[in-house]
Amino acid sequence: MDLKYGDRIIEMQGIIVQVEEGAVGIDLKGRLGYLKIPLRMLITDYPLKLGQEIGFKMSFPEVLSSQANEKYIRNIDKKNGKEGNL
Repeated sequence: MDLKYGDRIIEMQGIIVQVEEGAVGIDLKGRLGYLKIPLRMLITDYPLKLGQEIGFKMSFPEVLSSQANEKYIRNIDKKNGKEGNL
């Protein structure tokens, strides 16, 4: 499915607030929230430390359809122990 609104790539920044075995947690500057990404997605020449600044470019997420993807809803329900409650 194609996006209706073109890319508007903006620079985002954040601070590393969590370093795990396979992921890093980032508080986004400007009170925009929290992002947790796999370490394999992070480009760095430095050992990771709490408090390091992160920069990346991102576009605004766009909802693609008014309908929910039922496959994902079923998987979420299974994960939460709610099978058959759709």
